[in-house]
Amino acid sequence: MKAMVLHKGTAELRLEDVAVPTCGPRQVRLVIEACGVCRTDLHIVDAELTDPVLPLIPGHEIVGRIAQVGGEVEGLAIGQRVGVPWLGQTCGHCPYCKAGRENLCDAPGFTGYTLNGGYAEECVADAAYVFALSRDADPVGLAPLLCAGLIGYRSYSMAGDAQRLGFYGFGAAAHILAQIAVWQGRDVYAFTQPGDSAGQDFARATGAVWAGGSDMAPDVFLDAAIIFAPVGALVPKALKAVRKGGRVVCAGIHMSDIPSFPYADLWHERQIMSVANLTRQDGAAFFPLAEKAGVQTHTTRYPLKDANKALDDLRNGHLNGAAVLVP
Repeated sequence: MKAMVLHKGTAELRLEDVAVPTCGPRQVRLVIEACGVCRTDLHIVDAELTDPVLPLIPGHEIVGRIAQVGGEVEGLAIGQRVGVPWLGQTCGHCPYCKAGRENLCDAPGFTGYTLNGGYAEECVADAAYVFALSRDADPVGLAPLLCAGLIGYRSYSMAGDAQRLGFYGFGAAAHILAQIAVWQGRDVYAFTQPGDSAGQDFARATGAVWAGGSDMAPDVFLDAAIIFAPVGALVPKALKAVRKGGRVVCAGIHMSDIPSFPYADLWHERQIMSVANLTRQDGAAFFPLAEKAGVQTHTTRYPLKDANKALDDLRNGHLNGAAVLVP
């Protein structure tokens, strides 16, 4: 099969012929229909996340049809459409797993990082960690829901019941969560790179009541803010934008260093929180909610061989919404 492979010492992926992966007894093998391109993939390729298992097939927003079912798998069938997320497996017995916090597992496996992912024609996945998906929906439209949607939803949940909600970085995750927020009657405030008028127009078209550069501020205080951009300097800015008792949620798996800021900006019981990975329960809550809210993802399609182009477009801010690879 064809796959885009990351090797040690290279910053670009190579299109290679590799063996079709073997399906274990607790796994399913998928024929991949689409795989979203996530900023986390960019952090891996750019060596900002430093412990990938190489050589590696990246990609963790996978939509595919089951071609083979392991002998110990129940409840899944050949031909069924499923999605494979970032959290690929957990140990099941560490204190976090036992407490229902599998996203903090001490010995996890991550799709497209420590486990081969979806920048390929086929893949295998632990059957216990895949999500059943609509058989009729467009697989390209579904792909961003597997991470931008799922981890975005976890961040959104941690922001609480904020009526005025700020999104710093209006890309794949924010454009999904903005639709849910608007459907729920919340006010969305979108912060983009300064001067990104196209991104601000995109945010307004998605339902934002205000959109501007991250160097600007609306004329009201926010109840909470979610930072999707991997820019630590946005944390002090977001703290200044939220009201007393407000919350700033850092949604990325990687972020540049947060600069120092006066304690007064944190005082009055403001909070800074980080989000790590996802749980299967997040998926059980998110996918029905996204369907009820009528979420439509804005995507740009790329053939598998153009994965480096998709990553470069993401790196340089040339996308509104999400990039998706189609084998």
